[in-house]
Amino acid sequence: MKCVGLLVKAMMKTMSSGNCTLDVPAKNSYRMVVLGASKVGKSSIVSRFLNGRFEDQYTPTIEDFHRKVYNIRGDMYQLDILDTSGNHPFPAMRRLSILTGDVFILVFSLDNRESFDEVKRLRKQILEVKSCLKNKTKETADLPMVICGNKNDHSELYRQVHSDEAEKLVSSDENCAYFEVSAKKNTNVNEMFYVLFSMAKLPHEMSPALHRKISVQYSDAFHQKSFKMNRVKETDAYGMISPFARRPSVNSDLKYIKSKVLREGQTREREKCTIQ
Repeated sequence: MKCVGLLVKAMMKTMSSGNCTLDVPAKNSYRMVVLGASKVGKSSIVSRFLNGRFEDQYTPTIEDFHRKVYNIRGDMYQLDILDTSGNHPFPAMRRLSILTGDVFILVFSLDNRESFDEVKRLRKQILEVKSCLKNKTKETADLPMVICGNKNDHSELYRQVHSDEAEKLVSSDENCAYFEVSAKKNTNVNEMFYVLFSMAKLPHEMSPALHRKISVQYSDAFHQKSFKMNRVKETDAYGMISPFARRPSVNSDLKYIKSKVLREGQTREREKCTIQ
């Protein structure tokens, strides 16, 4: 029992040694919103992005929130990821998610025609909601968006949506791209994120394959302009998942939207990352 107690204390000490507050400039904080019907693989794509894994077991998503922070050539960035429910039980919440989103991934399954129709409806809703906000705030920013046809590892016999249909949907919008991917086989996933971040004018090192993954145990040094670790070759880009990130409250999101509409400030007032 004494040995177990010492082990637990050692583990707690290791975690506490990673305490830090990452000072990410508001202008470098972004939210990525993932939308689509149920069972199309939204969470699998997010899992590939965050940890390079694919989960075979399906678990319905109500709403999952993740946060990843980066040190890219000495500059700090924060990417919040909102993995939404395919059932949309709360339409007002979906609208709020769209209002606060900066980049979007719309996912459908290549073997499910209805999921493609849902993506078309979602894209239309995003454009309408964002257009309304732009009219009130006089913003001129583009709206980066990727339409993602998942499960291209399935046989062509099961395909219900052909590539030319989806490509036609995005052909007139230079800020929208189409990719056929497989979250299971990790096909085209990295390429899709690379293009999305390029359209959003974000560092391309944010894409999964172009930065070194850092564990939370190194978070004390993560905020420094440059740092070295034993047995790890120093590079220009690092990324780390925030393990205790919590979704900003609905009230915080509403205040953010209100401040944009009323022009109360020129900087974003989103919650910053605190690793405990």
